[in-house]
Amino acid sequence: MGYKVAVVGATGNVGREMLNILAEREFPVDECFAIASRKSMGVEVSFGDKILKCKDLEQFDFSTVDFVLMSAGSAVSKEWSPKIGALGPIVIDNSSCWRYDAEVPLIVPEVNAHALVEYMARNKRRNIIANPNCSTAQLVVALKPLHDVARIKRVVVSTYQSVSGAGKEGLDELWNQTKGIFVTDSPTPKKFTKQIAFNVIPHIDAFLDSGETKEEWKMVVETKKILDPKIKLTATCVRVPVFVGHSESVNIEFETPLSAEEAREILREAPGCMVIDKREDGGYVTPVECVGDFATFISRIREDSTIENGISLWVVSDNLRKGAALNTVQIAECLINRGLLKKAA
Repeated sequence: MGYKVAVVGATGNVGREMLNILAEREFPVDECFAIASRKSMGVEVSFGDKILKCKDLEQFDFSTVDFVLMSAGSAVSKEWSPKIGALGPIVIDNSSCWRYDAEVPLIVPEVNAHALVEYMARNKRRNIIANPNCSTAQLVVALKPLHDVARIKRVVVSTYQSVSGAGKEGLDELWNQTKGIFVTDSPTPKKFTKQIAFNVIPHIDAFLDSGETKEEWKMVVETKKILDPKIKLTATCVRVPVFVGHSESVNIEFETPLSAEEAREILREAPGCMVIDKREDGGYVTPVECVGDFATFISRIREDSTIENGISLWVVSDNLRKGAALNTVQIAECLINRGLLKKAA
């Protein structure tokens, strides 16, 4: 017997990717429903070799399903996730709406699956589980196995984030600007604050009073919640003219010594990690090569001679997958594999 799954926001980039991953990983689905706003009702989306017609969010009976994978933005999640959770299904939300709520677990299964066990054991829970920011997800997958061995004191991370992190509008803007430059059209920014084609923009999300952007703040707060509140982290988040795949330059300071070779061996054995680290031309992974893959790729592992117990890494992942859709499906798989879910009638 399988499970009944509803994907809310099924017409968006991440919603479509959720459907793809459910099919690719052969998730035990008895029935899958594509859910969207009323204006998208009847729109067809692919689920494996099937075609699903989108159903109206406001008319769908969520009490009939086991999982609701939510990727419709914070405003929709704020209104609908509590209502759906009260009906019984587990809502796994991909927006930022619930990530910082103390009563909602923020989960990356390779890192803190134990938090799911604790949450599901509560008599009073909202049945909402949060998915982290895409840049945080791949970072903590790489940090966790190293932290277990040498304890991390401080992390300095610079991100190189693809335009798909800004949705379809971001993809369209890069494509249109790139084409336009070659025919001498003026690349007028709309989605981004400055030209993105052939450029980089050190600004993702709103600026805060501290001078950080909200994207940078998210990485700090989420890493502490998922991995360890004692870790000090500072981030600089940059949008780059790449369609899919986030990259991160990560510098880590540990409490105890850890050599580059030890770090390499630890990461090779770590769940979700794929080490591609040859000290030669092309012996590393770039965003183009990570697209469509489930892994978090780690390259350029080396010791930092400027600090005591320092290691530097290059981390790359498909942000639509591990940063969003894949992690959401993995949370559902974790609940099933650990026997934490009661099926809907």
